[in-house]
Formats: sequence, structure tokens, C-alpha cells
Amino acid sequence: MHYFYTFLVMMGFWILLSGKFDLFHLALGVISSALVSFMSADLFMYNPKGQSRMATGLRFLLYVPWLLYQIVLSTLHVTFLALHPKMRDMIDPTIVTFKTKLQSDIAKVALANSITLTPGTITIRIEDQVFYVHAISRKAAAGLPGEMEDRLAKVFEET
Repeated sequence: MHYFYTFLVMMGFWILLSGKFDLFHLALGVISSALVSFMSADLFMYNPKGQSRMATGLRFLLYVPWLLYQIVLSTLHVTFLALHPKMRDMIDPTIVTFKTKLQSDIAKVALANSITLTPGTITIRIEDQVFYVHAISRKAAAGLPGEMEDRLAKVFEET
């Protein structure tokens, strides 16, 4: 059943992004969505510890607006650094290491991708429970792992 739900979501995105409703494009959408569903339904509809897949998906959808807000804030910070007359003094790259409380691989990947999506930070390595993150400034590094990890722990019910 989770293959079907994944297919519906992928097909919905296909229609939304393509905006074309002719037979050729819809057929390509069906083929592409079916292939993606077959290859990644277990990831998309992740089911840790017998939890409801739909509930996990809904919690993740509620996480996305907060992540987008963080991306905007980080973009403003990086823009400020890049345009500031004393840019060379303000940019202070550093590598931050922290141990995560997240246990599942999918939760760790979601955290790593969320960190990398926010401008000014990039996850460079994950070893077991330890994350290595490059940050453009001390301010960008200050929030790691912080609220992002806590929110993802709630999404994947790993609190």
C-alpha cells in the first residue's frame, strides 16, 4: 500500500511541476512516478517501530515550512556577510562536531540534508552518531544541532 501512496505523491508533484496534461506528458509522469515509487517507497513512507507512515509523512510536511524559514534566515545572514564592508573579518569558517541523539539512518540523513540546505553550513561527514559540519561563521555554527535536531526527533518519534 505504501507504494501506492508514494506513487500518488510523486504523480501529484509531476503534474504540479510539469503543468502539462497531454497524454505524452502524463504517460511519462506515470512511468517516472511508478519507477520512483518502486525504488524509494520504503524511504518516503518510512515506518520506524511500527508507526503510522501517514503520521510520519504529515509530521515531516509540518517540518518543511519551519525548514524553509530557517533557509531564508540563513540566506539573509550569508548575504549580510557577503555584502558587509568588513567581510573578511566577519567570515570565520569553522568545523563543528556534535553527537546526535537521532538513531535511525533516515533521521540522520534528514538532519544532514537540512543542515546542508541552510546556506552557510554543510554537513561534511557522519560517523556513527557524530556529525561534522562546516560553518561559514560562528553565528551559523551556534545553532547546531539545536532546534533542527529536536524537530526531526519529533518527526521520526525518536525523542
